Amino acid sequence: MEIFDIMEPSACEDLKAFERRLTEVVSSYGPSTLRWRSKNFFCIVNVYLTNICFTVVLATISICTAIGAYYWLRDPRTSIVPLIESLLLHPMFTVATMMLVILFIMGIHKLVFAPKIITTRMRTVLSDFNMSCDDTGKLILKPRPNNNLDGNSR
Repeated sequence: MEIFDIMEPSACEDLKAFERRLTEVVSSYGPSTLRWRSKNFFCIVNVYLTNICFTVVLATISICTAIGAYYWLRDPRTSIVPLIESLLLHPMFTVATMMLVILFIMGIHKLVFAPKIITTRMRTVLSDFNMSCDDTGKLILKPRPNNNLDGNSR
């Protein structure tokens, strides 16, 4: 017996409406080119791959910036030469830092982390109602806990 079979029709409709809205909110935080394709299988795969791609790009640029900063700060010429000349002597750091700034201005950090933040917060709230959700916003209904305080089973 499915859980929707024992629920009232209005409660079932409310849950389905809530699920549609939650899915819409989670998908709206993804890249804007995917919004018009939100009903097919390839969209879900594409959203995961795009988020992974954004995460990899952000991590790679961050690592390059950190490595470049290490060598830039360890260079004894850094404190002697002017800033512009010092940056020109360390092109990896300069380019990686500029790319990181451009990516943050474009909002890549929102595209990578926003859907995960939304779903994590929703899972916390939904746990009070014996529900959860997946990464796309689909509701997961959990069975009601058995409140057998007196030890009698029915």
